[in-house]
Amino acid sequence: MAGVATSGRQRSRIAPYLMILPALAYLAVFFVVPFFSLARTSLSSTAGSVYMPTLTFSWNFGNYTDAFTRYQDQILRSFGYAISATLLCVLLAFPLAYVIAFKAGRFKNLILGLVILPFFVTFLIRTIAWKTILADDGWVVSALDAIGALGSDGRLLSTSWAVIGGLTYNWIIFMILPLYVSLEKIDPRLIEASKDLYSSNTRSFTKVILPLSMPGLLAGSLLVFIPAAGDFINAEYLGSTQTTMIGNVIQQQFLVVKDYPAAAALSMVLMLIILAGVLLYTRALGTEDLV
Repeated sequence: MAGVATSGRQRSRIAPYLMILPALAYLAVFFVVPFFSLARTSLSSTAGSVYMPTLTFSWNFGNYTDAFTRYQDQILRSFGYAISATLLCVLLAFPLAYVIAFKAGRFKNLILGLVILPFFVTFLIRTIAWKTILADDGWVVSALDAIGALGSDGRLLSTSWAVIGGLTYNWIIFMILPLYVSLEKIDPRLIEASKDLYSSNTRSFTKVILPLSMPGLLAGSLLVFIPAAGDFINAEYLGSTQTTMIGNVIQQQFLVVKDYPAAAALSMVLMLIILAGVLLYTRALGTEDLV
């Protein structure tokens, strides 16, 4: 009996590790191996022709120096656009998520369906649609021009505003849904209690609703900022040569110039900056309730 009990305890200790083994194998094959391959490429040198380049691992840290010096503007622009799009997503998504969670009533599922419905269309088609909407001969430009809201060039397309708008539209769904989930978990009686204690609407929001919705705000911010920083589709179709993002440079270096070490170094720089920013951001806001 003692042997059976010991065997049972051993199996119970091994079982959790066996359960996570498939996930670990998946991460090893599709994340760890490609990451080390990318890191190795970023420290390599290239030789041969453009059509048949050969890579030689040589600890070439000059690729990283070139990444910062040659493409500093694109790096800063990418993070500036990503931060702007994230802030816009917060400002637009929070009121919508609040209305769905507390005010929609029996129309809650309908509104959620309408929010999600456009995102059944592929990312590329949605971006091209925005190119049509913001075209120089479109109704949006005509309406804004009529009220004098456009600049001297009278354009929206091929501007920074168009790129930021495209990023905001394409990623806002990842802000709405986490915020909605966090807001729906809030007990309405807590808000009523704050009103009973003579709190104004503003104070109830800052002291009750905002702190309790912070997990959704944190998750939504990360889900918007990270892909927006590496995006290249919006800058390609809605921007110009003056709005190029680092994703466009990486795509060109990989597929057109075929300078694989430079492209890999830029990718590593982008990942490391995003990782550092995410760690600082989560440390500042806390992740205890982020589940």
